[in-house]
Amino acid sequence: MLVAPLVDGGWMSVAAAAVLTTLPILALVRERRRARYPRRFFRLVVMRPFWYTQLLLPLAAAAGLAGLVGGAYFGHAIVAGRVALFTMTTVFVVLMTFGWAGSRQLVVKRLLATWPELPPGLDGLRIVQISDTHIGPHSSKAHFARVATAVRNAQPDLIAVTGDLVDDHAPDVDAYAAALGRLDAPLGVFVVPGNHDVYAGWAEVRARLEALPVTVLVNNAVLLRRGGEHFAVVGTGDPAGRRGGGKRGEGAAPDVPAALSSVPPGMFVVALAHNPALWPELARHGVALTLSGHTHWGQFALPTLGWSLASPFLEHAMGIHREGKSLLYIHPGTNFWGIPFRLGTPPEVAVITLKCAPSPTMRRE
Repeated sequence: MLVAPLVDGGWMSVAAAAVLTTLPILALVRERRRARYPRRFFRLVVMRPFWYTQLLLPLAAAAGLAGLVGGAYFGHAIVAGRVALFTMTTVFVVLMTFGWAGSRQLVVKRLLATWPELPPGLDGLRIVQISDTHIGPHSSKAHFARVATAVRNAQPDLIAVTGDLVDDHAPDVDAYAAALGRLDAPLGVFVVPGNHDVYAGWAEVRARLEALPVTVLVNNAVLLRRGGEHFAVVGTGDPAGRRGGGKRGEGAAPDVPAALSSVPPGMFVVALAHNPALWPELARHGVALTLSGHTHWGQFALPTLGWSLASPFLEHAMGIHREGKSLLYIHPGTNFWGIPFRLGTPPEVAVITLKCAPSPTMRRE
């Protein structure tokens, strides 16, 4: 009604456009049924325009409908509907353009985490955290080259990769290996599963990751030594492993008591848990520092207001949280998921330095 009279072919052209924008669904179903691995071309040329279109259509339709209803009151329903529809489309294009630019940025965020009881040998320990890389053959090699350089330049004692390494397919680990698989640190590189690693088939993802120089932690811990002091790095599974993961999630469900079972009482613990929903239980068990990801800060955030697109849906959605002596940092992600869009929350490499101080706090350096 709003668009058809303005284009050649009228309703036929509109119908053809509708069919073309839904064909990728059939292609995706076909690829999954044939268990084919979606390559770079398919993801960039077929799926990405599809996701942009599927995001735009309901917004444009809602704006057009609102314009029709509002314009009818003044006797100009069609004109008002078209203005509203084209305004929404313009706003969408502008936002997507800025969001794309935001997704190409990279921020190195330096954080200071303090506790009065921090063992002296851990004073100055530097942890570099990356998260939610969502990497695949379509991912920007230039972006991940910058990530690798930023991680190395931070001179980490320990590297934490807090889940969602791959973009829904186990062979995506090959892309992760090519981009970030050679990262190393004196105390090691530690990886935990995220929900997308579960969706990709955790057993195969894990097997591929374990061929890399990383330590995969799922409900277990390793004891490390620095400056004559021992501390524990604990990794949990992910809730997706028990919530609809099925066979794909076998072995990936979280079990906090099991993860901590080998940690001696009173030992300082750094926990890696992709989903911050696991933090309250970890805090109750006395874990000093939990590093999470998962939320992406909604890929749209207003950090000065402490709000993100994920905030209405999650108790712990972004940034720094404290419960007693337990600290949580929710990483916004080192890449994006879906379409390349990030506003107010650019991709990040977090550099977290541990220090002894009178109270448990975390702040930007």
